[in-house]
Amino acid sequence: MQGVLPDREIAALIEAGALAVPDPDEGQVQPASLDLRLGDVAYRVRASFLPGEARVADRLGEFEMHRFPLTDGAVLEKGCVYLVPLRESLVLPADVSAVANAKSSTGRLDLLTRTVADGGTEFDRVPAGYDGPLWAEICPRSFSVLARAGMRLNQIRFRRGAAVLDDDALRALHARTPLVDGEAVIDDGLSFSVDLDGGGIVGWRAKPHSGVIHLDRLAHHRPADFWEAIRAEDRRIVLDPGAFYILVSREAVTIPPDHAAEMAPYLPMVGEFRVHYAGFFDPGFGVGQPARGVLEVRAHEAPFALEHGQAVGRLVYERMAAEPSTLYGAGIASNYQGQGLKLSKHFAAP
Repeated sequence: MQGVLPDREIAALIEAGALAVPDPDEGQVQPASLDLRLGDVAYRVRASFLPGEARVADRLGEFEMHRFPLTDGAVLEKGCVYLVPLRESLVLPADVSAVANAKSSTGRLDLLTRTVADGGTEFDRVPAGYDGPLWAEICPRSFSVLARAGMRLNQIRFRRGAAVLDDDALRALHARTPLVDGEAVIDDGLSFSVDLDGGGIVGWRAKPHSGVIHLDRLAHHRPADFWEAIRAEDRRIVLDPGAFYILVSREAVTIPPDHAAEMAPYLPMVGEFRVHYAGFFDPGFGVGQPARGVLEVRAHEAPFALEHGQAVGRLVYERMAAEPSTLYGAGIASNYQGQGLKLSKHFAAP
């Protein structure tokens, strides 16, 4: 069957040795992806790079500044770039490719985390039949973080053949199973807009000079120490260049059990900003519990006025090769099922 591989097929690949996952953690296999774990050492590099036709390890010497162990934890400093070998490696079948992305909690910390493979000319893309190691490039943008070996900052999704739904197939799916609460705007994916309505908090802006976030401390940090609450005047906010915001979609979205989705950036001509650092939506997201998409927003060169209801992104839906045995939020530790505007799991309730 063509499509995104479900949890039981990922488990079968691990059993067959196509995915090397030494001493797997409980919950590491998700409904439609595999969490990747940091290795034991981090390399501070002077610049982000792609290996091209070479191996990552062979080019590391051109960029390495120093290295340090992660076994007991270490601080990754804001504004610096690090490379960390991952514990997992791949020996993919000839008909299986992969795409990686930051986990939701990673993206909500503005912790730019991308996967690099040997011979790679793109981040987060692994070609069919790939045989080799994986690395995580980590660049904390807003906050310094304390990380340690074994932490799961990014995830990888496996595909066999064509999986993406075109607009006609997406309209047919919406007719069978409503994907949004309201009118579905479908144009190269399912469009969604930003919610800036109401008199309360409509978003959060990262404070520029904050302390260290301990990635292994959940529901621990005080939001006020790291975030400024945003209230919209006249259902509008002005994005400052370089600032990082957490906002929320106006629409509640649903991912049916036999599909997965990925958030893609909207066309750049609609505004000087980017939405999306973590983009995987698992099968079952929003099913039975309306859930909105959290938006990780960064303005670019100029201040930009963002209005309530303005289209800011789109969801690209994909067929699953088979329905997973476990759905998002159904008996697994899913932190964001039924979510509205919500910071990452590292923060206590505001």
